[in-house]
Amino acid sequence: MASSSKLNARIPEGKLEEKWTKYRSTVHLVNPANKRSLEVIVVGSGLAGASAAATLAEMGYKVKVFCFQDSPRRAHSIAAQGGVNAAKNYQNDGDSVYRLFYDTIKGGDYRAREANVHRLSEVSGNIIDQCVAQGVPFAREYGGTLSNRSFGGTQVQRTFYAAGQTGQQLLLGAYSALQRQVGMGAVQLLARHEMMDVVNIDGKCRGIIARDLVTGKLERHFGHAVLLCTGGYGNVFFLSTNAMGSNVTAAWKAHKKGAFFGNPCYTQIHPTCIPVSGDHQSKLTLMSESLRNDGRIWVPKKKDDNRKPNDIPEDERDYYLERRYPAFGNLVPRDVASRAAKERCDAGYGVGASKMAVYLDFAANTERYGKIQANKLGLHNPSKEEIIRLGKEVVKEKYGNLFDMYKQITDEDPYEMPMRIYPAVHYTMGGLWVDYNLMTTVPGLYALGEANFSDHGANRLGASALMQGLADGYFVIPYTIGDYLSEEIRTKAIPTDNEAFVKAEAEVQERITKLLSIKGTKSVDHFHKRLGKIMWDKCGMARNAQGLQTAITEIQQLKKEFWENVRVPGDANELNTELEKAHRVADFIELGELMCKDALHRNESCGGHFREEYQTPDGEALRDDDNFAYVAAWEYKGESQFELHKEELKYENIKLAQRNYA
Repeated sequence: MASSSKLNARIPEGKLEEKWTKYRSTVHLVNPANKRSLEVIVVGSGLAGASAAATLAEMGYKVKVFCFQDSPRRAHSIAAQGGVNAAKNYQNDGDSVYRLFYDTIKGGDYRAREANVHRLSEVSGNIIDQCVAQGVPFAREYGGTLSNRSFGGTQVQRTFYAAGQTGQQLLLGAYSALQRQVGMGAVQLLARHEMMDVVNIDGKCRGIIARDLVTGKLERHFGHAVLLCTGGYGNVFFLSTNAMGSNVTAAWKAHKKGAFFGNPCYTQIHPTCIPVSGDHQSKLTLMSESLRNDGRIWVPKKKDDNRKPNDIPEDERDYYLERRYPAFGNLVPRDVASRAAKERCDAGYGVGASKMAVYLDFAANTERYGKIQANKLGLHNPSKEEIIRLGKEVVKEKYGNLFDMYKQITDEDPYEMPMRIYPAVHYTMGGLWVDYNLMTTVPGLYALGEANFSDHGANRLGASALMQGLADGYFVIPYTIGDYLSEEIRTKAIPTDNEAFVKAEAEVQERITKLLSIKGTKSVDHFHKRLGKIMWDKCGMARNAQGLQTAITEIQQLKKEFWENVRVPGDANELNTELEKAHRVADFIELGELMCKDALHRNESCGGHFREEYQTPDGEALRDDDNFAYVAAWEYKGESQFELHKEELKYENIKLAQRNYA
């Protein structure tokens, strides 16, 4: 299988473990004086955006940062709870750069690019050093060394964490670095601004059209390069663990201006989410994967067992992950754990009022922690009550904010009874196709973090999102963007009255006018919910050809109804959140169609893409490496028209094998 002539991954020659080192030593550079005349636009201010902007400004580039929130501190990166991976081997349990690389490739079901993943593993240790230097309060052992815990898909402890708020602490570190550059005048920060389109001139990305969300004014901004750091598109399902503002608009506008979209059907379903409670919900809440490290997941052995969980004896409980996957147990990858939970609930063993949940039980480890703590305190023959009390104190220190959040939402005390969890949409492995330099198919347009497709294959390992965002921003893009900008030092800033800027702004204004003029009878949320149900039912945890074909037809009809009958109240020249949502939902509808087409064309199961027609006798994902070991990169060709290009995935350092976590 040959890669498309339109795709050049620009992977350096040489041995895998030497590619990045050699690249950094030979890549073209920009001297400090020239950097001061080069302008870079960063769209998005989460971990990838804030770290990239701060680093590039520190290097001397002129940087503009755009975020639709009122502050970069509200970026969705703040919601990541469990930790960040790094191959430090602090636990002396056999970890290494290669093992992190291998776990990531295997966890992604052999659908990621080797060179990118190995680079990510190489720089992972630098992330921890950088963040510690910034003052990020990682958890520490009694002796002062940084603590690690386990996450899904691995047999080593490599996840660094700050209680249950790791994303928040990491973002505050990156935010402080960004604000330092803002204070020095090296970064211009434009909050409450949303990117509405990219501007291409002579085949290169040269800027963006942004909308001031407070006044409604459209603005033109030039940049020698544009970095999209805008996160994932999980909200295409309406109900997800993403912040409600998370959207695909920036990436989708770039896609329609020439950036290929890679593997859009790869969606991660997270196994530890608080179950849906009714139609009133607008989002779902995640219980960190770190809880799988200490908890045990089970269902009753008897169908439709309505007893309280604490009344069900140990021998009447089915710890199904430990039974099916003894080597990894509760720490199998997310896609495996999610499908196993769905299988048990579909078979009639689910718990709770909806019967669409399983238990996550901390009783055993609370007792274990209590015994350890009693020994530390020199307590001999402590009572069971004393052991449990001490154990709860340890659990509270590790996970207290997560337990409190669960109680506030469910009105159930997880210290006293097991949590109820069920899989939900969480992360998207698909995104804009990028080469080794993180550049899209449009020269000068880059995608970082979850906005690109590059590192996670068909399933992301837990605690790897923060790792990728920070790696891309702090340690990758500062080198790779120089290779492009070294050829742009003679390019003067292009005036924004250029015809391309004028045309792009006019197109955005036309779309705004059209949305406001429809004056239909259905709200934006009405269409978003309908889209979400189609996507979840037919392109969610499981897919099949008939369902996907039906979904495509239904989405096309939904799109027609949206543009005929949506009601967007208010005006354009004011703060108008419904207008913001309307833009985003219109893009979600178009993306949903492409996701279904991508899922339909991929006649195999891999990672988060589970086609019911392609599974092993044991119900595991059945890949087809002979025909589908490639990245599906889709080119936009017009309304509902997409052309498929393939990037062949070559595995020269890892042997392709059926995943086995038993």
